[in-house]
Amino acid sequence: MPKQPVSYKSLGLCNSRELFKKAVTGGYAIPAYNFNNLEQMQAIIMACAETKSPVILQVSKGARSYANETLLRYLAQGAVAYAEELGSPIPIVLHLDHGDTFELCKDCIESGFSSVMIDGSHLPYDENVALTKKVVEYAHQHDVTVEGELGVLAGIEDEVSAEHHTYTQPEEVEDFVAKTGVDSLAISIGTSHGAFKFKPGEDPKIRLDILQEIEKRIPGFPIVLHGSSSVPQDLVKTINEHGGRLKDAIGIGEDQLRLASKSAVCKINIDSDGRLAMTAAIRKVLDEKPEEFDPRKYLGPARDALMELYKHKNINVLGSNGKA
Repeated sequence: MPKQPVSYKSLGLCNSRELFKKAVTGGYAIPAYNFNNLEQMQAIIMACAETKSPVILQVSKGARSYANETLLRYLAQGAVAYAEELGSPIPIVLHLDHGDTFELCKDCIESGFSSVMIDGSHLPYDENVALTKKVVEYAHQHDVTVEGELGVLAGIEDEVSAEHHTYTQPEEVEDFVAKTGVDSLAISIGTSHGAFKFKPGEDPKIRLDILQEIEKRIPGFPIVLHGSSSVPQDLVKTINEHGGRLKDAIGIGEDQLRLASKSAVCKINIDSDGRLAMTAAIRKVLDEKPEEFDPRKYLGPARDALMELYKHKNINVLGSNGKA
């Protein structure tokens, strides 16, 4: 039997258009947190409800196949009801992270996503434009917002992998936005995917000069930063003290992300930090209580650690607290 299309509006979700307008003028960024399971979703909603922050629930292609698209849809619908139950009916977007084909984006739109990313950044410029435009034309028919990408981030995240950065060329952004009609643009200015972003001794810097040049060319246009985990060294230390082998994992300084979020950057993607927080909590429980075999006894602390991390990000890094 063919699937019946589902509108995100029937799930209580919203798209990102109004959220981004407010973020650009308000000098903050909306958190975009990836989730694959119940505990991650609970942590995200608890943190954002408590800090009264809007949130973008991100699902990668890999997460969608891991968690099952039908269950994900009901988790997102449940997230809306859960936030209301917690006393904070915050705006929630369900977003496809790094969609790589028109067909995947179309399928997500028809299964209740309110926002999709089409990542054609690895393609020649004209092909990226054509693919992005095709997705935009379809998505806008359903009032779904679209994120495009120019430039390539190094690092590995799920099925997205690249060895080297290609910085976004400011002179291309006006043409790309005009030709495609995208609602937001992910750019490459020095952030990186994964936990092993940089080597010890390196002092990673976001290229705020490129960001400022892009802002001049497309003033007020919503900009997105991917690969923006800071890789907290206390979490890396906890993991390694309890049997882990995360050597030389370094990320982007939170002070730099705060500077970026005060400008036109209105969506910041954070995934690896959450993975580290959960892994640190789980390893600690299993190492200190080797007799433990109830998943709730290690997934519960992992969920709580993730919630605390995301509350900190909303308040101290993104400035999204109180903006719901």
